[in-house]
Amino acid sequence: MLQLSASVLAADLANLAAQARWALDAGADMLHIDVMDGHFVPNISYGAPVLKCLHSALPDAFYDVHLMITDPNKYLPDFVAAGARLITVHLEALPDAAAVRQTLGAIRAAGCKAGLSVKPATPAAAVLPYLDALDLVLVMSVEPGFGGQAFLPQALDKLRALRDACRARGVWLEVDGGVDAVTGPQCAAAGADVLVAGSSFFKSPGPAALAAALRG
Repeated sequence: MLQLSASVLAADLANLAAQARWALDAGADMLHIDVMDGHFVPNISYGAPVLKCLHSALPDAFYDVHLMITDPNKYLPDFVAAGARLITVHLEALPDAAAVRQTLGAIRAAGCKAGLSVKPATPAAAVLPYLDALDLVLVMSVEPGFGGQAFLPQALDKLRALRDACRARGVWLEVDGGVDAVTGPQCAAAGADVLVAGSSFFKSPGPAALAAALRG
């Protein structure tokens, strides 16, 4: 079943818990937490203390944490302790294959699902050697770092290229960036199992209808 992960980066952060509850009530299956360090991507968002507070307010939510940071291993324990259920790191943030496997293993050993993300310029084939160590592959359909960007259609080709291999392994295929009522169904048709929606969802006057539209 196609799932919707609401990116709280687009929420009203002054009312984060209420906005997150609103998203779940409107049909989101999980909450997407975008963590940016101002180094790996040219923006700074929030860290584990924000997740900890949100988890305290909504302890039953599934927290889909996307680490867009240079040194994910340093902060993994903090996000696990704060309530992450799934932690995704970037292939481009890790120096070699051994480091990728070590990081994914550490995430799973901590009791979380492990995800690996790739930027638009990174080929789909780059994640294939790690599918045995993964629960999710995240295809970025914008350049990571800022919300509200336009969807890059080449992401559909990447989803199609990964679909069969991910399904054979039982690995979720997620897409993030510019997902709305038009591009969401296109991503689902191309093989996505999880749609991340931020601006389109939190700025929608009818989020429940949008959630239904995203699922086609």
